[in-house]
Amino acid sequence: MAHMLNAGGWARCCVVLSVPMRNGPVKVRTVSLTTNATGRKTGRFCAQGESGVENLLKISSLIDKINERIGHFVKWLILAAVIVSTGNAVIRKVFNQSSNAWLELQWYLFGAVFMLGAAYTFLKNEHIRIDIVTGNFRKRTRDWIDVFGHIFFLVPFCWIMIYHGWPFFMRSFELNEASMNAGGLSVWPAKLLVPAGFMLLLAQGISELIKRYAIIKGVIEDPNAAVGHHAAAEAEAARLLEVAKAEAANRS
Repeated sequence: MAHMLNAGGWARCCVVLSVPMRNGPVKVRTVSLTTNATGRKTGRFCAQGESGVENLLKISSLIDKINERIGHFVKWLILAAVIVSTGNAVIRKVFNQSSNAWLELQWYLFGAVFMLGAAYTFLKNEHIRIDIVTGNFRKRTRDWIDVFGHIFFLVPFCWIMIYHGWPFFMRSFELNEASMNAGGLSVWPAKLLVPAGFMLLLAQGISELIKRYAIIKGVIEDPNAAVGHHAAAEAEAARLLEVAKAEAANRS
């Protein structure tokens, strides 16, 4: 029996083997065949508890797909904000007219991009990192630091923001709160972005926590190990370091 698992540029096939024992029942072993983004295949016997990790990875993959779709949609809101802002500026300069509704709309669009796009940015590992200290640690140590940060900082912070953000939105919705500016928009849609954005970020944090645990256990390879601007910067830094070492060796 075999099944495939796909996520983050890697593919994994687990084959269940029934091995008859000499003086006992049939022993089941699972062979893991992993194909990474470069096409390299590796094989090893799976630990008995890895089926649970694989189930968690399916949940992680579902969260990733949802935030991926939302992220692609949010990208178009940037274009919409630019069009609204440009149109509002042209009308104000040419016709000497302006609209608070259009002005607030571009604010709402920018807020939507920021709040709803945070989880997608996290998925792509593009949030700013300060790696002055952790960059000197081993990969496994950095992974454990990420796990600690996700559990004790990211998840609690997202939960606090959801806990306080939901009633913040509901009060505005029940009152049908509107802008204090003449001709302005309703305020509650903008306030809804706060709990919605942190719900998506919390879900992505759980997804990243699952993947980080699977990476530590050796079930999958790090999907961010060779992609993104951070990896490119690290690779360039490593190349420059090797060049500097070579030049120093030639001089001596």
